[in-house]
Amino acid sequence: MKIQFLGHSCFYLEENNFKALIDPFMTGNENCPLSPDDFSSITHIFVTHGHGDHLGDTIEIARKTNSMVITNYEIACFLGTKDITTHPMHIGGRTSFDFGVVKMTPALHGSSIETTEGMLYGGNPCGFVIKIGKNTIYHAGDTGLTMDMKLLERENIDLALLPIGGNFTMDIEDASLAVDFIKPKKVIPMHYNTFPLIKADPEKLKTQTSSEIIILNPGETYTI
Repeated sequence: MKIQFLGHSCFYLEENNFKALIDPFMTGNENCPLSPDDFSSITHIFVTHGHGDHLGDTIEIARKTNSMVITNYEIACFLGTKDITTHPMHIGGRTSFDFGVVKMTPALHGSSIETTEGMLYGGNPCGFVIKIGKNTIYHAGDTGLTMDMKLLERENIDLALLPIGGNFTMDIEDASLAVDFIKPKKVIPMHYNTFPLIKADPEKLKTQTSSEIIILNPGETYTI
């Protein structure tokens, strides 16, 4: 599976006919080297919560590519009013798709959606455990450290995508505890250095965990 980091919490995943984006925040993300125009054949989009730096360019890309958006029920209802195909889930739900299996996991955060008419309720924020073939990936979404992460050890995570920027999410200290709880084989840090408030040095995570830490610059790709 090919995994491309696009800055902040945005990733592109590709395996055979499965071509997906997670939290496609590109427009307004100065660290992202690509734009929505660079994606013409997306099959799925995963959205962890409603904040603009995660919902991002979902509407534009989903309309252009006719992709399915997998997200919580409330955001799915909102996107449904935009003539977008969705698959609603909620915390703890596990569903089989043609590409594999998805489980929606808890995240400690907010999930409001900003519109011209004001704020909309965006349901519970979440993360995703995505199993495709022999690989299991965990995208934590925006979250603080939680004891629920201990339950993820039984998922046998091959690659965990974890926030480290602090202020709005876990910082490096708490992310290292999350790694101890989850016990993934490998970790890619995310949600840092996009804004001054979430400045962090991902190299520090390497000294605090036993899992392999893979640091990607925006645009770089890793294959598992």
